[in-house]
Amino acid sequence: MPMTGDPILTRDLVLVGGGHTHALLLRMWAMKPVAGVQITLINPGPTAPYSGMLPGHIAGHYSREDLDIDLVKLAHFAGARLIEGTAEAIDPLAKTISVAGRGEIAYDVASLDVGLHAVTPHIAGLAAHGMGAKPLDRYADGWARFLGRVRAGDSGANVAVIGGGVAGSELAMAMAYQLSKLGHRDCVTLIEAGAQLAAEVPAVDRVLAAAMAELGVQVLRNAQVSEVTSGSVELCGQSVVPSDFTVAAAGGFAHGWIAQSGLPCDDAGFVKVDAQLQVPGCDGLFAVGDCAHLSASPRPKAGVFAVRAAPVLLANLRAALTGGQFKSFAPQNDYLKLISLGEQAAVAAKWGRCLRQPGKALWRIKDGIDQRFMAKFSSLPTMERSVRPALLAQGGDHGGDVQMLCGGCGAKVAPGRLEQVLSAQPRMLREDVVSGPGDDAAVLQMGSVQQVISVDHLRGFTADHGQMARIAAVHALGDVWAMGAAPQSALLSVTLPRMSADLQARAMTEILHGAGDVLRGAGAEIVGGHSTMGAELTIGLTVTGLLTGKAISVGGAQVADELVLTRPIGSGTILAAMMKGHARGVDVSAILNKMSEPQGDAASILKSSHAMTDVTGFGLAGHLMAICRASNVAAEVHLASVPIFPGAEALAEAGHRSTIFDDNRAHAPVFGPESAKAALLHDPQTAGGFLAAVSAGHANELVTQLRAAGHEAAVIGRLKAGPPAITLR
Repeated sequence: MPMTGDPILTRDLVLVGGGHTHALLLRMWAMKPVAGVQITLINPGPTAPYSGMLPGHIAGHYSREDLDIDLVKLAHFAGARLIEGTAEAIDPLAKTISVAGRGEIAYDVASLDVGLHAVTPHIAGLAAHGMGAKPLDRYADGWARFLGRVRAGDSGANVAVIGGGVAGSELAMAMAYQLSKLGHRDCVTLIEAGAQLAAEVPAVDRVLAAAMAELGVQVLRNAQVSEVTSGSVELCGQSVVPSDFTVAAAGGFAHGWIAQSGLPCDDAGFVKVDAQLQVPGCDGLFAVGDCAHLSASPRPKAGVFAVRAAPVLLANLRAALTGGQFKSFAPQNDYLKLISLGEQAAVAAKWGRCLRQPGKALWRIKDGIDQRFMAKFSSLPTMERSVRPALLAQGGDHGGDVQMLCGGCGAKVAPGRLEQVLSAQPRMLREDVVSGPGDDAAVLQMGSVQQVISVDHLRGFTADHGQMARIAAVHALGDVWAMGAAPQSALLSVTLPRMSADLQARAMTEILHGAGDVLRGAGAEIVGGHSTMGAELTIGLTVTGLLTGKAISVGGAQVADELVLTRPIGSGTILAAMMKGHARGVDVSAILNKMSEPQGDAASILKSSHAMTDVTGFGLAGHLMAICRASNVAAEVHLASVPIFPGAEALAEAGHRSTIFDDNRAHAPVFGPESAKAALLHDPQTAGGFLAAVSAGHANELVTQLRAAGHEAAVIGRLKAGPPAITLR
């Protein structure tokens, strides 16, 4: 048997935060990775906004997608695992990072790039009735919601910006410009505590004041805010400023958890780093970007320094992981500032001088710089594929375009071949085996109690061990829930990639935490299992459950029953596209989070179903056909009513298909017009929703209950008399 030549993973590199430095580092890492390193990125969401384009986005010149770096694509490109969660603490002695909802993530070498926030702590009412300009994504989302209310006539258009400076001035002008396009002028007020608008760039003060006057922005200087309320900003000794949307841009503030973790910090709470970007006294810990204080060469908080730090950080992380030499970071003394003026015009400043004309040409220069930066992440290079063998057996020639094997249920054995093999097996002889293959789980008679048992295992499709374990547990429990049973126990089977003993322990800790959380929440316990190492991550579970009534099988459906689906479909197509780098990170994140959600409450709501199954590897059509064949009925599906995950239909239209798609379609043909959405009926699902046949007239009531419980349920069709078949209408 050939032996795997993959390097053994021996070191954990953890990047906390998806800031500009870490984003650039991941791109460079992909070009020249360090063998044996498991790299992890921890970030609250699947994207990271680029600060340089924020004012243009607020003004309406760029879409939200233009603003965001897709961290899911970037991490996949770099061979990194992405853990979506917010860092809450770091223990530099134990070398662990606490992540909300995920427990502790261990590291050998780590870097912090978590930015800062702009919610001024000393202003009463700001946290409750306003928001900071940072984190950028929260501000951008809040602005979008506010614009929606203004357009709908549900809110006034008054805006207050607390804090001038370049950032506050840019945002005030951007918001004024966007509101003017909606017919609202003279409704933005900039509140500056000092006499100058931009003390850090004095030369642009008059230019900014003139530009804001042109846009109708009222500027209040030497104004101190006393309190923010739901509809105003109150000033000390001055009149009240009406505000329906209040944003603070008055400087930046360090995240409290950094100082609370015992790291060396400056007086403002930013973590100190030396010339090599290392945190003094903390072995293997680095920090960059706005969260760091450059002790050797202090500089203002600016994205340009974060960008310039990326190559140095990369070199020093490599050195820390391999025992090499460290480099020093020497930031420049000044840099070109291109400040947007609301419309597509800009002003330039450097060396104490200011240039406003030609404003539109300066905007084009700024736009070009920003677009080139974002192109580094939107147009990732195509990495070299493996060499095609010189000799290839018959039946293996696919014209050189062999589809990568999908993960999850997309890697299942073809349903037709599986059915053929199972049908040739000997008849079961044991009397205590009530039912065997053909349903979601086998039913065993255990004295006076009936127990259901099922097994599932999944080829990993996310390198986040904890999330993969959650999904595997939800997926396996689906068979128990679909039978109407209460989960009881689980045996866990894990195959890890080759890694050192320390990394094995860390991975197993994450897996047991993720799977255990789901299983215990469902009332089951992990009672044992097996582990080994292999070529890639695979997680399986054997699960049991107890029945208190009759099992819900696939064979009890009746003519005129209505079909209820509890979860959208299309996850297999999105995962297949993700492997090629074509799926949007937000869409990938959405399906992974949905797959991680248990469905025991949905099964309870559907306990009166005549027939039920969970929609998994054979697709919606395949599992519906199983009901039709077992119950000897035909099905009519209302394609327009079938819920689809965002992004799936467009990817299907572009030709993306999961590995098992053709076999699924052959096994459960659907009669009706062909379309991208119709193709998704054959898309394999992992941890998919329940498909239930319920009494006519009760379906809408059940869907109402399911939606109230947070499930995206829908009535998608009905059963009718006739030989087993599926038609669209």
